[in-house]
Amino acid sequence: MHSFPFRVPALRRSVTRLYLSRQALLSLAALACFAFAVSAAHAQSQYHIDAAKSQVQFNLGGFHEVNGVFQITSGNITFDTSSGQMSGDVVVSAASGNSGDTARDKVMKSKELHVRKFPEITFQPKHFTGTLNHSGDSTIQVHGLFTLIGKPHEIVVPMTVQVNGNQCTAKGTFTLPYVSWGIKDPTMLFMKEAKTVKIDVTFEGTLSEGK
Repeated sequence: MHSFPFRVPALRRSVTRLYLSRQALLSLAALACFAFAVSAAHAQSQYHIDAAKSQVQFNLGGFHEVNGVFQITSGNITFDTSSGQMSGDVVVSAASGNSGDTARDKVMKSKELHVRKFPEITFQPKHFTGTLNHSGDSTIQVHGLFTLIGKPHEIVVPMTVQVNGNQCTAKGTFTLPYVSWGIKDPTMLFMKEAKTVKIDVTFEGTLSEGK
């Protein structure tokens, strides 16, 4: 049997190099995962809506044009600027609807919105498309679920966003087909009313980094 003692050191060096190369690759992979996690953490932000400074306005066309407002109860949204994912909700008090006509508002609340059974109108954003800048102005499309009289509906809200430091103002305008969504048609005889209602939202709030 032949022995090759001169090959053992070379073999050991090859094994060592292979081991070190493997360790280096593992280290690089770990660093890459860490960097991705840090980047994802920084991409997560929270938007706290100041209910006292925010408002939902509505406009109903037809025989009698009706304009009014609803008050926001609360609003907290988490969003990821890199992926566009969003979560959270904006809650509106259904009973706060005010058009300035007491009799009209009473009908709206009791026979159309059924506020005792459905006291809240909510919007749950799921994701946005477009680029949301860290400062200045942005235009995005917010996709989410709008829940009215207990029924969720998918909608897309075009919004303009203005960021100044940690202060953020978001405005959007969209139209809701409220009659086809199950709300009683307010049309009476020849006094026809529009089957859709225009909604204008204005959110004022503060931004913070997600945990």
